[in-house]
Amino acid sequence: MFQTKKPENSTIYFFNDESVKNGLSEQEARKRLLKYGHNVLDEGRKLTAFDIFLDQFKDFIVMVLLVATLISALMGEIADAVTITVIIILNAILGFVQEYRTEQSLDALKKLSAPSSKVLRDGVVKEIPSEEITVDDVILLEAGDKVPADAIVFESSNLRIDESILTGESIPVTKEPVEIGNRRVAQKNSFIYMGTVVTSGRCKALVVDVGMRTEMGKIAGMIKNIDDSMTPLQRRLDKLGKVLVTGSLLICALVVVMGIIRGESIYYMFLSGVSLAVAAIPEGLPAVVTVSLAIGVQRMLKRNAIVRKLPAVETLGCTNVICTDKTGTLTENKMTVKKFFVNDNVVEIEGKSNNVKFTINSRKVEPIYDPALKRLLEIGCMCNNADVKIEKAKVRNEVVEDVKYVGDPTEAAIMYASILGGVSKEYVEKKMKRIEEIPFDSDRKRMSVIIEENGMIYAFTKGAPDVIVELCNKILKDGREVSLSQIEKRKILDANEKFSKDALRVLAFAYRRLPKGVRYSDPSIVERDLVFVGLEGMIDPPRREVYDAVLKCKLAGIKPIMITGDHKLTATAIADELNIRSKTDNIMTGDEIDRLDDKKLNEAVENTTVYARVSPKHKLRIVRALKSRGYVVAMTGDGVNDAPAIKEADIGISMGKSGTDVAKEASSMILTDDNFATIVAAIEEGRIIYDNIRKFIRYLLSCNIGEVITMFLAALSSLELPLVPIQILMVNLVTDGLPALALGLDPADKDIMNLKPRKADESIFANGLGIRIGIVGTLMAVCTLSSYIFALTYGTLDRARTIAFSTLVMVELIHSFECRSERHLIFELGLFTNKYLVVAVIASFLLFLSTIYIPFLSAVFRTIPLTWFDWLVVVFFSSIEFVFNNLYTAFVLPKKEAK
Repeated sequence: MFQTKKPENSTIYFFNDESVKNGLSEQEARKRLLKYGHNVLDEGRKLTAFDIFLDQFKDFIVMVLLVATLISALMGEIADAVTITVIIILNAILGFVQEYRTEQSLDALKKLSAPSSKVLRDGVVKEIPSEEITVDDVILLEAGDKVPADAIVFESSNLRIDESILTGESIPVTKEPVEIGNRRVAQKNSFIYMGTVVTSGRCKALVVDVGMRTEMGKIAGMIKNIDDSMTPLQRRLDKLGKVLVTGSLLICALVVVMGIIRGESIYYMFLSGVSLAVAAIPEGLPAVVTVSLAIGVQRMLKRNAIVRKLPAVETLGCTNVICTDKTGTLTENKMTVKKFFVNDNVVEIEGKSNNVKFTINSRKVEPIYDPALKRLLEIGCMCNNADVKIEKAKVRNEVVEDVKYVGDPTEAAIMYASILGGVSKEYVEKKMKRIEEIPFDSDRKRMSVIIEENGMIYAFTKGAPDVIVELCNKILKDGREVSLSQIEKRKILDANEKFSKDALRVLAFAYRRLPKGVRYSDPSIVERDLVFVGLEGMIDPPRREVYDAVLKCKLAGIKPIMITGDHKLTATAIADELNIRSKTDNIMTGDEIDRLDDKKLNEAVENTTVYARVSPKHKLRIVRALKSRGYVVAMTGDGVNDAPAIKEADIGISMGKSGTDVAKEASSMILTDDNFATIVAAIEEGRIIYDNIRKFIRYLLSCNIGEVITMFLAALSSLELPLVPIQILMVNLVTDGLPALALGLDPADKDIMNLKPRKADESIFANGLGIRIGIVGTLMAVCTLSSYIFALTYGTLDRARTIAFSTLVMVELIHSFECRSERHLIFELGLFTNKYLVVAVIASFLLFLSTIYIPFLSAVFRTIPLTWFDWLVVVFFSSIEFVFNNLYTAFVLPKKEAK
């Protein structure tokens, strides 16, 4: 429960009616922004770059190594101590770069996903970032919007606010506007608060507090620091890391004990054991996963998808069903009215305002002089909340028209058609006054406004034709209201069906004269005994890029499903055009869904790809039914009522342009362009990210296992250790750092969207990856030890160790290229298609060579320059794993996949 900062009963506010009417000027808004600050909540203490850098030294093993370095220095091994310290710092810098980049990426995401709000500035409605709202701004809200700041409502219609985020009360609160006049008394129920949600109606409100001075700001001041949780994949890898740490430490301890038993000094073996532990333990695995996810999310941003929750990136790769809206997602969301049905006639409209024609059978009609058509356009203009501006410019002696609108695209199309017919908002407002609105409701499938015309009260209603016709008992014909017969109803429904078959979205328009004293806010009283006026048919053509996106879906084993509120025939026409529906697929309507229980619906969804005339409650049932069949479901939505279905889906997707704040809050991903093709692109990116995570896990673990087994087998066979501690640390720096990170940036396999979606519960080591890692790691160890033993037959211990050191580095760097694909040979991919990996390997190789051929470093790392014969030995033994891996990929793997 919160205690409002406003007085308990009422407060007197002095309003400047002119500023309320036109809003702040941009100049005044900037001044107030400087005075009151941005409308944001403090995020609490954030980690600085220095904090992130220091965190790199808090790992237990690194601390042990630092102690060992100190002991080295005290024992006079200054060169060793300095070199190990440099390696630790280089590792810390690499870890810092990864984590800092992640922080920056996530901060950028938060800014991009920041909410926006509609405000009145300089008399024009604008959409601005919510953080730029300031005191005395006039904000405009409607159902589904989140209130961006504390404000006083001064104009509203059927406004109800969900304040549960502040009060804990789940029942929406009715809000009333303040009294009209310069001296207005603001009652408690006139205030709306930041973070609360508009559940119904619309309003205009004057902002009184922003940022930390709001009620939400007070609460935010108490709970600033909230830790971000890890993704499921990170948690699994964290557990894996602990298992590997335990196993590695046991093996390292065994190597140390066996070395001491063999007669090595305790200090030397202790340093060897710690160095091996540093090399063996993949402590950076979760961090590299985070970096990969963050970089992938940045790539998604470039493809117009904002990921709000990192776990969604993992789930995208498993998605095998996309449930998508039609309007704006599959189509261009540029509705244009093409046909009317009035007086039993089809009226066609074509052209723009500078050259428009209304025709019946090619005969020109003047809408302003046709009573039924004129009334249709008037209802379309008044029962409407869109704002349409037509700007004209002369280009090369030709008048070019630019139509701009704020609001719902369907309403904008209706408004534009009315304007083309000579019925603009300015025209109707001279003779009509809008009193109240009953907003559109997805269950009622209609919207009504109450208007006053010539001293009489009317209800203007628009909505789904089949719904509106049932509410009518009269029809307007040639300016007269006559009884609506069954024959007339059949004509209307036939026209509706014909329009729908032409892929037109159809709305019906009706009105009713209301007796005085009726409750204008009650739909059951207002929306009955209506007079039918006509139909408007509009088209929203499919987006060009959706054709390819649907085909890509089907090749990727993903089932696209269209869910729309449109007529069954309209939905079918678009689905067929886009190849979403096959001949054997079913089409279901909302009414048919209502007649099925959950069990029957669960069976029906298997072969249904088009759902028409559905409401948000149907969406929720469809999602649950699909999930019960084992599908991983992505669901799109934009309205407040879509939020439950979005939240229920495995991947909830909201629309960036048309989506309400509630839908965005419930979603895992936001489409900035409201485009179906972007969903498919995001799924592709999700697959790429997961594939790349498997690549560097394969690389890191193979290398770590190779290093551990090399030392373990040497200890078992009573050989002198093939690598000294500082060489082990160098291998870890050279191979585990840059190449692993570069694999996280690898471009996708060309056939990644030709593979079936992976299973949601699939292990990261699925499809034989774990076995492959074990085999390759063992092979690396065998190659390294073989080169070492062979070198001992003709050279000194230092030469043999240098050859073993070189072989291990070479085999690991070569293996980084092999890890680019589990299905293709490196020659198929091309050596230079991942430029980051090429640069990383070259940099690592040059760093390695410096430890051999620069005299000072050669002394520090206990190496000697190699001869051409030594290099032949290194190349021979390091190529064994390469040959084996490519033979396995070329011959064994295809047979396994065929089974």
